[in-house]
Amino acid sequence: MAANSDSSLPETMTAMGYDEPGGADVFRAETLAVPECGGDQVLIRVAYAGVNRPDVIQRKGHYPPPPGASHIPGLEISGEVVAAGENVPREMIGQSVCALVTGGGYAEYALAHARHCLTVPRGMSLKEAAAIPETLFTVWHNVFERGWAKSGDTLLVHGGTSGIGTMATMLAKAFDLAVITTAGSDEKCAASKELGADLAINYKTQDFVEEVKDFTEGKGVAVVLDMVSGDYVARNLSCLATEGRHVTIAVLGGAKAEINMVQVMSNRLTLTGSTLRARSDNFKALLADEISGNAWPLFEDGQIRPVMDETFDLADVTKAHQRMEAGEHIGKIVLKVAGG
Repeated sequence: MAANSDSSLPETMTAMGYDEPGGADVFRAETLAVPECGGDQVLIRVAYAGVNRPDVIQRKGHYPPPPGASHIPGLEISGEVVAAGENVPREMIGQSVCALVTGGGYAEYALAHARHCLTVPRGMSLKEAAAIPETLFTVWHNVFERGWAKSGDTLLVHGGTSGIGTMATMLAKAFDLAVITTAGSDEKCAASKELGADLAINYKTQDFVEEVKDFTEGKGVAVVLDMVSGDYVARNLSCLATEGRHVTIAVLGGAKAEINMVQVMSNRLTLTGSTLRARSDNFKALLADEISGNAWPLFEDGQIRPVMDETFDLADVTKAHQRMEAGEHIGKIVLKVAGG
């Protein structure tokens, strides 16, 4: 254990892993050694862990952890810092933080890079805090850095009631963007509008391309945040204004798309995308710094709070994954590990 640590720490912990990829019922409890901090890391006693779509994809065997990452799923956590590496200021020990991690969140203790942590604001619960890092880092980088979104732009977000969709809506509205979302039911569309969406489209009963054109009076949107890909890409491009940006962060509808490159050239469109988990520690630290200076104050003053769905005990992670795969959730699903 690191020199800067709580001497009462146990040697082992419980984590939820699996032997082979498969359905949500493959999870089982494992007894593992409590991990030791590297020089730039902190050890967090996990209070809550967020459940995200990449966790489901990893469990199915399609999203292996990057080299050096824990085999245990879980990309965001909240809790108390109980140990720190030699390069970490000792005053971090005892702080309540939330953190973006490369894996290992479904456990009683998890490692995080010290600069990937955000201090939990007074008045925010640890349950809420665990629902923030993965979506906040993803949305900030892809909408505002890669998508160059700015005040006055219009943003189209697919999956408006997902964790990503709800975060994108709230952040965009906080920075004076107009927001259009899509969702799969009238109930979800109503929930999206309550969060601030200017237009919410039921993609099962409405043509989102036509609805976007009507709403923007034919001009189109500045940015599309796409989690579907596949045949949505060509339709998304038809929604973009001249100089528009198409940002892909997931391929739930298929990894391949057929597009008209004349349309891309004539409208001077930008197609980009990213994944976050495998990016370098330094990249994520710089991203955290930018978030801390620009977005985190919105959480500190209570202007933005994550939209919470259901909470499950760590031992009930199978039920949490089943709920996510059913697609009925609105907002974030979290696991209670040690609680608040």
